[in-house]
Amino acid sequence: MKRFILSLLLGFTIFLSSCETFKKVASLISPSEFEMVTGLKDALTQGLFSSFDAFADPNGNPLVRFVFPGDATKIEKTLKDLGLDKMVNSVTAKYTHVMSSAVSAAKPIFLNSVKNMSIKDAAKILITDNPHAATEYFKTSMSPELMVAFRPIVDSTIKTESAATEWNNIVNVYNKIPFISKPLESNLTDFISARVIDGMFLMVGNEEENIRTKYEFRKTDMMKKVFGYAEEELKRRASQSAK
Repeated sequence: MKRFILSLLLGFTIFLSSCETFKKVASLISPSEFEMVTGLKDALTQGLFSSFDAFADPNGNPLVRFVFPGDATKIEKTLKDLGLDKMVNSVTAKYTHVMSSAVSAAKPIFLNSVKNMSIKDAAKILITDNPHAATEYFKTSMSPELMVAFRPIVDSTIKTESAATEWNNIVNVYNKIPFISKPLESNLTDFISARVIDGMFLMVGNEEENIRTKYEFRKTDMMKKVFGYAEEELKRRASQSAK
């Protein structure tokens, strides 16, 4: 009986060891450019879904909540000092919901932007010490297009939520305060669009960093292959430079 148990334990140990060896061997096999691009797109898509989840439940996350354009803290304090606490809270809640609703409506735009993007320098983006390289490439190449596509969705959502009326009331009060150095803009469409896109890219970047540094975040086989390869390649280069 003891021999049987020892055999099982030995077999299990060998199995685990072989799994780790397999992972390492697989990561050393150089992926094709197509596989690199696919792995990078998988990572960006996973980051976008993480962002969608965050915007769907904005409670407790300052990145996905509305803030006043400019010096938000100072503006809010000024308005609250005038007894406009309820109006400030109402506008904040409504525009936070605008951001959440607009992201939900725009999911296909964001996902298609990843699907259709062409990454010419996949190896440079994959094998790098920059943990946000793919996100930064995505942001640089796609932000203008995303703004154009996202802006009408935000504008429509603002109207649906009837948020503009309360915002205009805030603007009328605030802009009449003496010695205000920078008046508030009456139209928040561009501001909300830019804030949402920046917030999404920030969360995509955080997810990319996790994927690059933690195996458990690599949810697809292609991510496991290409980011495992990148990890080993960076170690190899670091070892060579240290000699």
